[in-house]
Amino acid sequence: MVRPVLRFILIAICAAAVCAPMHAQKKQTATSITVRMLDSRNGRVIPSNTFLVRINHQPIIHSDWITSNEDGSATLTLPPEARDVIVQATYDSSTQIYINCDSLRKKEPPADQWYAVSDLVKFGVAAANGCGKHRASALAGELVFFVRKQNWKEEMQDYLP
Repeated sequence: MVRPVLRFILIAICAAAVCAPMHAQKKQTATSITVRMLDSRNGRVIPSNTFLVRINHQPIIHSDWITSNEDGSATLTLPPEARDVIVQATYDSSTQIYINCDSLRKKEPPADQWYAVSDLVKFGVAAANGCGKHRASALAGELVFFVRKQNWKEEMQDYLP
C-alpha cells in the first residue's frame, strides 16, 4: 500500500517539474502602434485608407493589420514575431505609392527604412524628413514619418521594363 502511494507522489512531482516551465513562459501578444503619416512640405497629417505594412524584411504586404482612425492617424497591430517593420501608403485610388522621406535625400531610388518594433514600443520613432524642413516628435508606441508624392521621373520608372 505504501509503495503505490510513493510511486504516485514521485510521478506527481516529476510531472510538476516538467510542466512548471511551460506555465512560466510568458505568452506573447500582438503589439499596437499608432502611425501618423505627414506631408513633407507642410507637416500636416495625410489620412490614408491603404497602408502597406511589411515585417522582418519579408516581401509579403499586410494591409489588413492597420486601421484608419478619425483623426487621420492609424493603428497598426503587429503579430508577436514582428521584429522590424516598414509602413508605406498609396494615393490616387491605390495605384501610386508615396515616397517615404526617411532615407537620405541623395539616394536614387530612396532606400527602404526599417524600424525595430522594440524601439517603436519603448521610445517611439519620429523619422527624419529628407524631403523638407518640417520636423515631428513621437511618443512611446508611435511611428511618425514624412512622405511625398512621386515626381514624373519616378512615375515613369514604374512603366519602363
